Amino acid sequence: MPDCRSCRFAPTRVQIGSLGRRTIPVFSPVSLDSTALKRARELDRADPLAPFLERFAPTEPGLVYLDGNSLGRLPRQTIEDVGDLLAEQWGRRAVRGWSEGWMELGRDTGDRLATHLLGAPAASTVLADSTSVCLYKLASAALAARPDRATIVTDTDNFPSDRYIVEGLAARHRKRVAWIESDPITGPQPEQLEEAIRRAPDDIALVTFSHVSYRSAQIADLKAVTALAHDAGALVLWDLCHSAGVLDPQLAANDVDLAVGCTYKYLNGGPGAPAFLYVDPRLQNVLQQPIWGWLGRTDPFAMAAGYDPASGIASFITGTPPILGITAARSGIELSIEAGIDAIRAKSIALTAYAIELVEENLAALGVAIGSPRDPARRGGHVALTHPGARTLTSQLADRNVIADFRAPDVIRFGLSPLSTTFADVHTGVKALQDLLE
Repeated sequence: MPDCRSCRFAPTRVQIGSLGRRTIPVFSPVSLDSTALKRARELDRADPLAPFLERFAPTEPGLVYLDGNSLGRLPRQTIEDVGDLLAEQWGRRAVRGWSEGWMELGRDTGDRLATHLLGAPAASTVLADSTSVCLYKLASAALAARPDRATIVTDTDNFPSDRYIVEGLAARHRKRVAWIESDPITGPQPEQLEEAIRRAPDDIALVTFSHVSYRSAQIADLKAVTALAHDAGALVLWDLCHSAGVLDPQLAANDVDLAVGCTYKYLNGGPGAPAFLYVDPRLQNVLQQPIWGWLGRTDPFAMAAGYDPASGIASFITGTPPILGITAARSGIELSIEAGIDAIRAKSIALTAYAIELVEENLAALGVAIGSPRDPARRGGHVALTHPGARTLTSQLADRNVIADFRAPDVIRFGLSPLSTTFADVHTGVKALQDLLE
């Protein structure tokens, strides 16, 4: 995807996805007038993913939803699938559902997610618990596997739960946190990890970062960071919350040890949908997670004394699968699989590039700056806009039926979910912000 500024006055054609041979003409409108809106609608007509918009339940009339990186919209299929679960499976079959697929649902859905959207093998991923619990399990297991090493490396702008869990584990296990002071836009860099390794070459047990920054959408160099950590003898744990469903992390190809992620953002799994955890198959029978529950045990229905962990990814399960939540998450995951991660990523790049172009052309003079990388190869699925009055502006946008979100201290995030966001939505959101500022 070229920088849209190179095609400011004339359209160019850019392949956006694998759902056919249609292309999207990328324009660079000079202003947010009616002509620019027509151009946005031309982009929507050329979008090969446009039919997926009808696969979502309608929002309230006139709502412009630019917060898909906080909570994805409701797929119509979810209503059917959860309705079937309630009426037929639970309603008619009752407890018999446990022997008719419920018990395997978290692992089966994890297989679909892994093989189609994460670049990972089957039997490496399971849906269970929240992201925080999954992160705690895997970080604890990693530290236990490196008992003679006392250092955990993370960054100061990592997602708060990630930082708090690392700090809690460090305090409990008498470990040290080596903080990388990361730039809020560019995020932690491989050379910063190299410096942390140089200071403690034989002491690093775990390196953990977010693949995509929750604040700026910066994509970390997953491959380089993972390789550096391995060279130092450390394990690596990635948080995929802001990348799962919008770009392909290629976990197996990049030799990733451990990963967690949520399903309620770009995967449209619904509020509080269960998270997933990934463990490289070579580590599944080496690591031992700390929350021993009956469903992580060999032959759980034996109800036997003592904890004998199951083999493979099942050993990272603790309690009863949340069937309602996994059913909803599965519906959203299947929708993304149908669209294809390459097509999703291509539209994500186009949407974020378009948003950046509109903002720079029309809002820079009004005090709005781009807080996300310009390079599409380093930018995830949302765009961060910085302004001193970001908190108030986000609230005022909501009053105008434009839903974005605020992140302290000065960021408005436009979360552009490729399956449910149109180019006209982006135009309308930027225009509403311009009207407020003027």
